[in-house]
Amino acid sequence: MEILSALFVDNVDLRPAEGGTSRIDLTGVQFSAVAPTPLPLTWAPHLSVIIRCAPDEPGTGVLEVVYERDGERLARNVQPLEVEPGKFTQRLVRGEIDFEAYGTIVAKCRVDQGPVLNVPYTMLAPPSS
Repeated sequence: MEILSALFVDNVDLRPAEGGTSRIDLTGVQFSAVAPTPLPLTWAPHLSVIIRCAPDEPGTGVLEVVYERDGERLARNVQPLEVEPGKFTQRLVRGEIDFEAYGTIVAKCRVDQGPVLNVPYTMLAPPSS
């Protein structure tokens, strides 16, 4: 299995399409946010991960997402995957991240022991008035 994309989003909608196919509508794709309150704060962005299973693969695996800041592990999410060979699946991962300083965290995504896909997310300071 392989990860095709991983994006922080506001919302994910799955809908049927013509001929028995499906559509995934991602809205509010983002790589940063302005802190809504003074720090420290806990932020829980939604990470949409789309995974493909090749026709000759068994269809089972494990999705792991590790959130890191400067090499320090902040949170980890692990979930089993079951994907029909030759098909795709989408998983929504919600990690609660503590921000004590403004800056960037990285969601490190992988299936089983496969390659890591790094997805950055930055918490920004509110504009000064």
